[in-house]
Amino acid sequence: MKGFAAEQPNSELSLSEIETVTKNTLAAYTTAKRVLLIHPDYSRHDYSHVLVPCIYRLLAEGSLERLDTLNAGGTHRPMSEVEILTKLGLIGGGFPKLGTCFNHEFDNSSQLYEPAEIPASFVREKTRGHLDIPLPVTVNKLLRDNYDLIIAVSGTVPHEAVGYSGGTKIFFPGISGPEVIGFFHWAAVLIGIPDIIGCLDNAAREVVDEGTKHIFNSIPNTPVLSFNMVYQEDDSRRVLAKGLYTGEGLSGFSAALKQAAALSSRLHIRYLDEEKSVIVQCLPEMYDEVWTAGKGSYKLQKPGVLAPGGEIILFAPHIHCFHSNSAMEREIREIGYHGRDYVVDFCKKNPKFNKNVASHVINVRGLGSMIDGKEQFPFKVTLATQIPETDCAKVGLGYRNPESLRKEDFRGPGKLWIPDGGQWLYVRRSSTLVI
Repeated sequence: MKGFAAEQPNSELSLSEIETVTKNTLAAYTTAKRVLLIHPDYSRHDYSHVLVPCIYRLLAEGSLERLDTLNAGGTHRPMSEVEILTKLGLIGGGFPKLGTCFNHEFDNSSQLYEPAEIPASFVREKTRGHLDIPLPVTVNKLLRDNYDLIIAVSGTVPHEAVGYSGGTKIFFPGISGPEVIGFFHWAAVLIGIPDIIGCLDNAAREVVDEGTKHIFNSIPNTPVLSFNMVYQEDDSRRVLAKGLYTGEGLSGFSAALKQAAALSSRLHIRYLDEEKSVIVQCLPEMYDEVWTAGKGSYKLQKPGVLAPGGEIILFAPHIHCFHSNSAMEREIREIGYHGRDYVVDFCKKNPKFNKNVASHVINVRGLGSMIDGKEQFPFKVTLATQIPETDCAKVGLGYRNPESLRKEDFRGPGKLWIPDGGQWLYVRRSSTLVI
């Protein structure tokens, strides 16, 4: 199947355009009876609620008997059935062939299978020698549950671990096990987030594609389709569909992602003419823990965005915890927010420590450096949430009372107030960004 595409960078895709791409893509699969649809979670404010009903209707006009869904939530909290149905636009009646809404359980080994292992030599090459271990390719076993068709719906924005989200990432690590998810975040921080985010061609993406190749090879008789979205929000936080790109198999996923990343680089990267001394990221409620809200920090860490000694303020009065998972909350509080050198040393002393958590704390705090046994950072990170000042201090972050922040106090030279933050990558206009 050849891929199909539509984009409207200066306006928005019409429902008719979305339906046309969907119809053309599914034309060869109308005989599919059992279909699995894999989708992003609550932290992605996309237009799944428009696209998925189109997919459902076109499949239902054919031989569809059952459509199951799988939330590719990685290490994020599970979604309730109401949350899933609302996100996918399937709430209420009118969808009689809708089956079960599954959450991916990344830490439940009984829900995974391992089709292959990526050799240590490949890992060593792609991580510049930082890691020299084999990587088990684990993935949700629903893929082998005799589906006639698997559809992956994903969205593309700049991403800290793989350059751009979307495409094969929804399989590996999106519905993989903890070792895989931990590997990607850990490898990314060892290589350096500022060197990866906003760059399509990078070593991490090559590992993603290698793992996904083994996953696809393990289900050779099941066609796998990519529906790759690009979107923006208007001033009222209404999602605008900007692009839709489809493809089949590994090459089709890659081609769709390449098109999506090209448009994303135009829509999701904002350029600054001057470095800033303080930036406030006003984070929307879809980021409901520091774990997800942390992207408000690492999307500001490109060179030249912050002045030396500058401050990032994560303003989210609705947040009450670092992570909603009690075990991961405990681990974050145990290690605190530190730079790469500190965390690497900590993990050497504690080799079984959760690499997902280790990666997160570096991502939020920044790489930093260790000089004469003391950590030094080029910028500060401050929380303005419901997490108490004493707790912020214990984990190495600054604190501001969220009630004290006012937009008018962050106007003028060297200051930036970002509404609906965490969604754009910021770059100095003089910087060279390779897509």
